[in-house]
Amino acid sequence: MSEPPPSEPAPRRRAPGMSPEQRRAMIVAAALPLVAEHGAAVTTARIARAAGIGEATIFRVFADKDELLDACVAEALSPGHVLRELGSIDLELPLPERLTEAAEAMRAHLERIGAVVGALYASGRRRGRPGGEQPAQDDREASARALREAVAELLEPDRDALRLPLEKVAAIFIGTLFAQMRGGALGGDGPTPADLADVLLHGVLKQPHSQSHSRPQGPDGPRSVA
Repeated sequence: MSEPPPSEPAPRRRAPGMSPEQRRAMIVAAALPLVAEHGAAVTTARIARAAGIGEATIFRVFADKDELLDACVAEALSPGHVLRELGSIDLELPLPERLTEAAEAMRAHLERIGAVVGALYASGRRRGRPGGEQPAQDDREASARALREAVAELLEPDRDALRLPLEKVAAIFIGTLFAQMRGGALGGDGPTPADLADVLLHGVLKQPHSQSHSRPQGPDGPRSVA
């Protein structure tokens, strides 16, 4: 009995290509660290090498280099990454650890913004090109609201132990962190994320409810407060 002829190999299917949106996102991801390092001086050829594509591919999805830089700024400012980081924090952790991880995630987010925007500014690109995308007020407010809600969610398991509403505690936490970052105080010799979480939860007084701290002292002992 003769053997059946060998079957024909199945034709190889070409992997589906990226959509323009996916390709833009891939290029921006490759460009961000280069923009943070070189600012506007980075070349599209260098970005293409980092992305593993031909330089011409960049200009299939971006009109020019300025549009690519605008997209990098928009991605740096976007809260999407930090919101995912906050959402991944284990709610079973003790509250101080949750807030420490949240502070670290938001610090990384702010540092990335500072690196990208600062490098562009230092290299002579002040506000982008005329008509370039700038975050609208509504977008900034939506980002701030999303951050507050994400931090409030981290606080939720300890709601009953807090003296203030979740949203207010979240706003104080974020506002303190951002103020320290703007002043360059977080890191180095400044307070650490763990310090920030500890002070938020416990204050800075060793005995915050002691009488010596509740009323000012006069020459003859504690005096009443009018």
